[in-house]
Amino acid sequence: MFSYYGELSTELYNFTKPIGHSVGGDIEYYLERLKDTNGKILEAAVGSGRVLIPLFEKGYTVDGIDYSPAMLDSCRKRCKERGLTPNLYEGDLRHFKLPSKYEVIIIPTGSFCLIEKLEDAKAALECFYNHLLPGGRVIIDLLIPSDWHTGETSTSTFPFSNEEGILLESKSIEMNWVDQYTLTYLKYEKWRKGKLVDTELQRFAMRWYGVEEFKLILKSIGFLEITCSAGYSYKKDPTKETQLITFEAVRK
Repeated sequence: MFSYYGELSTELYNFTKPIGHSVGGDIEYYLERLKDTNGKILEAAVGSGRVLIPLFEKGYTVDGIDYSPAMLDSCRKRCKERGLTPNLYEGDLRHFKLPSKYEVIIIPTGSFCLIEKLEDAKAALECFYNHLLPGGRVIIDLLIPSDWHTGETSTSTFPFSNEEGILLESKSIEMNWVDQYTLTYLKYEKWRKGKLVDTELQRFAMRWYGVEEFKLILKSIGFLEITCSAGYSYKKDPTKETQLITFEAVRK
């Protein structure tokens, strides 16, 4: 019934978040945190290359992995247009096996929250740990739900030209306090010359964590030297107003 980052959601993502588009300062923050990195970097949930391509163009060696074939196809196309040749893998973050070990694994802008179940999130962190070199780092952004209203519906239009565009309807379905996730249904409709030509329905669940909870999870995997930073300001303590926290931890 539901798609997972299919063709329409990928097309809209590329339109609203083009290559190099910084979301709240994420690209600038990651460039700063990676400035002393000499080895390979893995971007998990690489999507269509919004972050990977700027890093690659700065001279870093960056691989990418994603679960969505549509996103990876877009990433490959964009890299080819720029003459870039990163290794891009289709795979599930819960149980992937890549041929390389990495100095840093990054997963920016809340994509880790798309792993809905706690046991799956722990499995993904174990995969990250196993793909890091000793002393390697993981950097993960987590989103905190704010201003949530169950049942709220919003509609937005995104014209690509005078003849074609996408209409997006977003409906807030559920805030699950026990299992710690929000659930939104996203309906994409592509219109051309006033006629509906394609539709896509996405189940969009985002898992959230408490600060101390996520520190304990990282420690249980074996990570050390855990720091958290609010709003892309390194080591800034989160407050009740914080909407995004970046965790950084080291493999022993």
